[in-house]
Amino acid sequence: MSTILEKIATIESEMARTQRNKATAGHLGLLKARLAKLRRELITPKGGGGGTGEGFDVAKTGDARVGFVGFPSVGKSTLLSTLAGVYSEVAAYEFTTLTTVPGCIKYKGAKIQLLDLPGIIEGAKDGKGRGRQVIAVARTCSLIFMVLDVLKPLGHKKLIEHELEGFGLRLNKQPPNINFRKKDKGGINLNVMVPQSELDLDTVKSILSEYKIHNADITLRYDATSDDLIDVIEGNRIYVPCIYLLNKIDQISIEELDVIYQIPHCVPISAHHRWNFDDLLEKMWDYLKLVRIYTKPKGQLPDYNSPIVLHSEHTSIEDFCNKLHRTIAKEFKYALVWGTSVKHQPQKVGKDHLLCDEDVVQIVKKV
Repeated sequence: MSTILEKIATIESEMARTQRNKATAGHLGLLKARLAKLRRELITPKGGGGGTGEGFDVAKTGDARVGFVGFPSVGKSTLLSTLAGVYSEVAAYEFTTLTTVPGCIKYKGAKIQLLDLPGIIEGAKDGKGRGRQVIAVARTCSLIFMVLDVLKPLGHKKLIEHELEGFGLRLNKQPPNINFRKKDKGGINLNVMVPQSELDLDTVKSILSEYKIHNADITLRYDATSDDLIDVIEGNRIYVPCIYLLNKIDQISIEELDVIYQIPHCVPISAHHRWNFDDLLEKMWDYLKLVRIYTKPKGQLPDYNSPIVLHSEHTSIEDFCNKLHRTIAKEFKYALVWGTSVKHQPQKVGKDHLLCDEDVVQIVKKV
């Protein structure tokens, strides 16, 4: 492992020494590609499967999963215990939490699993502390709460983002709009839709040659960087929404609070005094992008207490049927829908109809 770390360190120092201009762009792209490959080896070593971690992976329950990430002693465990009523050991010294502590809250009818992860330290992406396991669990979450101390937020925020990005997590970003297709012959074909400031054919070729790819079609639909291209080639990047929680706001003035409220993706809270939790939960609901669908048995009133919760990218009637039970989709004849996704109340729809939040659905099976 140390050899990989040494290689990473030498590449990073070389990148720091290299001046950035058009002549060195290809070389820097090559170094970035090598760095990405070494990082991937750190996450998944080439050998056989490693031993299991001590109780790190937690079974996925509920409709969504939210992970608390942050440095030690910023109030992650306090926040979990006040939100979910689960006891996660709290003390005034660092590294109190040693493994993942799960909790569950019910909000707007959806069950949301909260995971209190151990503190991250600098160098976590290189395997320091429990960093590798912590970030591996963070990769499975649908939303990340980055808990920061309000008295020293920005330095910490940059460090944690750097650690997570080194592990292939991209916070609050969209996947790059780059079309990449390998082929058997024909060399590298680069199509550019808009003028590029960083990538040209030579840079792209040098990055691809590092991955031993010599035949491919690439379409750049926006001004892309070499990092974006590497993300697309690696293909194991995870794009997660993230909310920055600035904890301990009981220690600052109102004027400072007004300034903090301007920062995007930010919610100031106090876990100890339970301040501003409603704002936090509302923002969490927005970022999770969940859609609630109510079921209606024939001849009865809709069941408004326990909705079926779908993700906003998978809201077709077919997804709804699969969530209820796998066999329903086979016996499906048509569905009756009440709500904002249809013109008439009720309306007969097929499998491909897309549902909106708080629609009511009655499914009619084949006889």
